[in-house]
Amino acid sequence: MQNIDASNRVAAVSGSFYPKDKTELSYQVDSLLQKAPKYSQEDTRAIIVPHAGYIFSAYTASHAYASLDKRYKNIFIIGSSHHVHLDAASIYNKGNYETPLGEVRVNQEIVTKLFETSSLFTYTAQAHIKEHTLEVQLPFLQRIYKQQLQIVPIIIATSDPKKILEISKALKPYFNEENLFIISTDLSHFPKYEDANKVDIKTLKAIESNNIETFVRTLSENELQSVNNLATSACGWTSVLTLLNLTTEKNYSYQILKYSNSGDIQGADKNRVVGYGALRVIQKEKVDESSFLSDAEKQQALEIAKKALHEATNKSEKIVLNTHYLFPKLQEPLGAFVTLYKDSNLRGCIGRFEPNQALGEVIVDMAIAAAQNDPRFNKVTTDELNNIKVEISVLTPRKKISSLQEIEIGTHGIYLQKGAKSGTYLPHVATQMGWNAQEFVQHCAAEKAGISLEELNTTDIYTYEAIVFGEKD
Repeated sequence: MQNIDASNRVAAVSGSFYPKDKTELSYQVDSLLQKAPKYSQEDTRAIIVPHAGYIFSAYTASHAYASLDKRYKNIFIIGSSHHVHLDAASIYNKGNYETPLGEVRVNQEIVTKLFETSSLFTYTAQAHIKEHTLEVQLPFLQRIYKQQLQIVPIIIATSDPKKILEISKALKPYFNEENLFIISTDLSHFPKYEDANKVDIKTLKAIESNNIETFVRTLSENELQSVNNLATSACGWTSVLTLLNLTTEKNYSYQILKYSNSGDIQGADKNRVVGYGALRVIQKEKVDESSFLSDAEKQQALEIAKKALHEATNKSEKIVLNTHYLFPKLQEPLGAFVTLYKDSNLRGCIGRFEPNQALGEVIVDMAIAAAQNDPRFNKVTTDELNNIKVEISVLTPRKKISSLQEIEIGTHGIYLQKGAKSGTYLPHVATQMGWNAQEFVQHCAAEKAGISLEELNTTDIYTYEAIVFGEKD
């Protein structure tokens, strides 16, 4: 009998759910990750994965794990209990977890804080001893992150939605870009193959909706349909609900990556199957243009740029703005670029990145500079004015990043700074040139900032977004 007082939680299902031999297990997981599709780099906050024996569900699970493209400070692994009911959640606080691949460190500091935060967090040995829902996820994480892996293992052992909501509230401070949440659940249990396909797709679509009411209603509808042998639509529904409580208030998007069921395995019984789904949850931190800059503010900005351009070209004068009539956003210190086009061709572009002047004043200065000081072009003449179209790019406040994986091509512009050296590229440059994040940064360093490749390792990199608007042709 396993010693429940041992400091580490030893593997309980190695040799049954997955290989017990370290070499065989490593090879199997690595092969699955290599075969899985390559996904676009996104800010993945959570994944939902199955927890059956590897022969049935590991290929589906690998799709979610293959979508991870950065390291996380902590990985919260959450699964629903198959063995005990506590009307609470149990977190392992006696030591670390073990698999044939070695020891997985548990962040005991976070565990202690959670215990202090809510009485709904407890420790019950029986909730962990034989439970496979968390354990089967660890070999994937160990092969991906090696020794740089730290987990918080949580077993949800209540089906009370109010208590699940309280558990979610306690976890909310940790649901951020530093941490990954893994939700462990299988889908339908024991219907026929064809019925499983129908039920599981409905359940996956309900999860994808990121709506708690839709999810709960779908589970109820599945039950009321009286599908033969359907024991549950999702054995880990309480864990999924925990995640939905964390994502419904913000701009999170669920993506279904893969679906299968045990009947897909060659020779498997199609009269009694279990469903498996892999999903990821992403958040694109894109600026809401309408809330950042209204249509009226955009129109006023264009009018200022056009007036500044005409006065400087026709009269060699700089307009003076009456700040009393400026919209509030145009009085804020923001960077901006003004771009001029003639017959749809670039005719000048100058910008100011540093937000040290009111946006309205920046637009005046940059409109004049684009017409007169762009070294690539001659000054704009009076005869050209009627054919000049103005485009403005207002820059959002910059954000320092720690990894190139945080750069979203087509959305983020970049600003590099190394001592007195600095340079920037607007978001559209990478798209136009077909660059990836590394090429984007390297070209900006060499061509805009005068920063060598050797210096890039100690260069501060910032991202920002550009709200782009202009005159219509």
